[in-house]
Amino acid sequence: MRVLLVGAGGVGTAVTRIAARRPFFELMVVADYDPARAEAAVAALGADGDRFRAERVDAGDEAQVAALLEQHGCDVLLNATDPRFVMPLFRAARAGGAAYLDMAMSLSRPHGERPYEECGVKLGDEQFAQAAAWEEAGLLALVGMGVEPGLSDVFARYAADELFDEIEEIGVRDGADLTVDGYDFAPSFNIWTTIEECLNPPVVYEKDRGWFTTEPFSEPEVFDFPEGIGPVECVNVEHEEVLLVPRWVDARRVTFKYGLGREFTDTLRTLHLLGLDRTEPVTVPGPDGPVKVSPRDVVAACLPDPATLGDRMRGKTCAGTWVRGTKDGAPREVYLYHVVDNQWSMSEYGCQAVVWQTAVNPVVALELLAAGAWSGAGVLGPEAFPAGPFLDLLTAYGSPWGLREQ
Repeated sequence: MRVLLVGAGGVGTAVTRIAARRPFFELMVVADYDPARAEAAVAALGADGDRFRAERVDAGDEAQVAALLEQHGCDVLLNATDPRFVMPLFRAARAGGAAYLDMAMSLSRPHGERPYEECGVKLGDEQFAQAAAWEEAGLLALVGMGVEPGLSDVFARYAADELFDEIEEIGVRDGADLTVDGYDFAPSFNIWTTIEECLNPPVVYEKDRGWFTTEPFSEPEVFDFPEGIGPVECVNVEHEEVLLVPRWVDARRVTFKYGLGREFTDTLRTLHLLGLDRTEPVTVPGPDGPVKVSPRDVVAACLPDPATLGDRMRGKTCAGTWVRGTKDGAPREVYLYHVVDNQWSMSEYGCQAVVWQTAVNPVVALELLAAGAWSGAGVLGPEAFPAGPFLDLLTAYGSPWGLREQ
């Protein structure tokens, strides 16, 4: 397998460090708009970097990406950029005859008149609209293959196949007790993506109703997370699992709730109130005359890069899937989860917990594709594949998952 990894930020760098320990690929080309970031990611691997090569690429230039795929004979493109570049990279992969993996799907657009009741353009709609073309080309686009979405979807598939006869609800629940020394507000993941998913209308799925939306931060609940994290208030947030799981798993209701905490939600509400979550450029004065800038890009530039905060972080992060239904005629309720301790991920890989947890899952998926344990054509989510091989390999990577009866 020859891989083109686009994006050498926190998650992309973690991908290289995890993949360097595995023998399943021949070459991984690490490409970024900033060549210094790509070169730094490869250089940090030292003697383990023989199978890696750094390149510069503009993720928004489809022709340039397709040419890079051809130049290095890559048969798969792994997208580790932010969601704005999903569609150009998705199209470039098919143009270059390569399989495609991402960790977030194409962006949504709220309904123009009833944003908190009806869906407009849903997450992933643009990609699924091209599913037939991918299938006809005999190519696979594996979308939403991070941790959430990604591992959480694998958990949903496992629950449906192994743990339940009928499922009432699948609810992805994400929480952490992470703190960052020296910062009152320092998100542990890309703030651009965090704003996008937290301030857009959350989507809920019900079998008799289909997909519909609610207001941001709706339906708060306290969820008790395992391994010492404890109770965290979780709220509805727009996320890919709600759009993916019902396509392949039979459940009466699917939700996603994120353990943001009151301070974080208040900060996001303030950004929205001030218009600082907007992506459309505004004109501001500059030393050489007026310049156009995106308010959200300014917010991101003012905050520390999450990938650089590992040494200051303390605590654990948990991603998991809560499932309620019946087995052998009796009610059952379980939480399947994956916890990463920041102290472990920093000492073992030099990566903070959230980016490491995100990065390990696409690497596991790549290895399954390379071995033929997962295969297919078209635009498919993680729940379209058997869960057992993935969970077994994740454990073999030294990062086991857990199951708690509720």
